[in-house]
Amino acid sequence: MRVLGIDTSCDETAAAVVLDGRTAQSNVVASQVELHARFGGVVPEIACRAHTENITRVIERALSDAGVALSGLDGVAVTNRPGLIGALLVGVNAAKAVALAADLPLVGVNHVEAHVFASVLESGEPEAPFVALVVSGGHTTLFLVHGPGRLEELGRTVDDAAGEAFDKASAALGLGYPGGPVIDRMAADGDPRAVAFRRPWLDPASLDFSFSGLKTAVLYHARGQDARGRASGLRPEVDVRDVAASFQEAVVDVLVRKTLLAAERTGVRRVVLGGGVAANSRLRARFVEAAGAAGVGLVLPPRALCTDNAAMVAVVGSRRLAAGEDDGLGLDAYSRMA
Repeated sequence: MRVLGIDTSCDETAAAVVLDGRTAQSNVVASQVELHARFGGVVPEIACRAHTENITRVIERALSDAGVALSGLDGVAVTNRPGLIGALLVGVNAAKAVALAADLPLVGVNHVEAHVFASVLESGEPEAPFVALVVSGGHTTLFLVHGPGRLEELGRTVDDAAGEAFDKASAALGLGYPGGPVIDRMAADGDPRAVAFRRPWLDPASLDFSFSGLKTAVLYHARGQDARGRASGLRPEVDVRDVAASFQEAVVDVLVRKTLLAAERTGVRRVVLGGGVAANSRLRARFVEAAGAAGVGLVLPPRALCTDNAAMVAVVGSRRLAAGEDDGLGLDAYSRMA
C-alpha cells in the first residue's frame, strides 16, 4: 500500500509518500522558521498564507521524489487534528482535492498520534503496550499506548508545553527563535548545576507537567525580579550558557522521571519518544541512561522524524486505510485533540 501523507498542523508544510506503512519513499518539509523568527513565535495568519502558497509545490515534490503519479497511490492521509485551525484546513482541503481527483480513500490523522508512531519508519512497529511521551512546542503528553488508535492519556501539561518553555526561555536569554535548538547548543558549553532552578513536580502522584513557572524563573534570573521582557536587558553577571544548561537540565529531569514513573506504574517495559523536543541531545542522552538503569526498552526516533513531517502521518493513515476506513470528502479539521 502506497499512501500520500500531508501535514499542515502548524508552521511546516509537509508531504510524504510511504510504502506499506513503514518505508518513506519521500518526505518533503517546507519550513517557515524565517517567516516567524522576528515575531518570536508562530503567527497563525502568516502560517496559513505560507501553507496556501506552498502546499501544491510540496505535494508535487513528494510525488516526484517518490517516483509515483497519483494513479500509483492507494490512499491519502492528512493531519486533521490538533493544530492551528486555519493551517489544518489548508492541508485537509488539499488532501480532499487529491482524493477526489484520483478517486482515492481519505483518512484524517491525529497529529499527536503520528508523533507516537514516527519511529516506525526507522525502528519498526513498537510492541504494545508501551508508554509514549510526545513532547513538542504544543504538546507535552504521556500516553499508555495499546496499539494504533488506542492511546490512553496518563498526563499532560497544565500550562506551557516543554517546547514552548524552551522558546520563552530562549527569548528571555536573548537567544532568538526557535528556542529548542539554540538552547541545546548553548547548554553544551554550560554548567547544568550553575543555577538551582526548582523542578515543577506538582503533586507527587501526578503525571502532569507544568513549565510556566520554570520559564518565568529563567526570565527573573536573567533580567531581574522587575523584568518586563527583553527590554529589561540581561544582568551583567549572567552567563547565558550556564543558565541555558541549568534550565534544560530542569526540564529534562522532569520529563525523564515522570515518563519512567509512568512505565513503573503501568507495568510496561518499553518507552517511545516523539515530538520536536525529542531531538534535544541532553534529553536523548538522559533517557538512554535512565531507561538502561531501569531495565526499560527505549525507542528514539531519528532527529529528522522528531519535528513535524508528513511521513509519520502516512504511517498512521496507512493503518487506518488497511483496516478499510475512509473518512471521505466530509472530513473536517479540529483545533483540539478530540
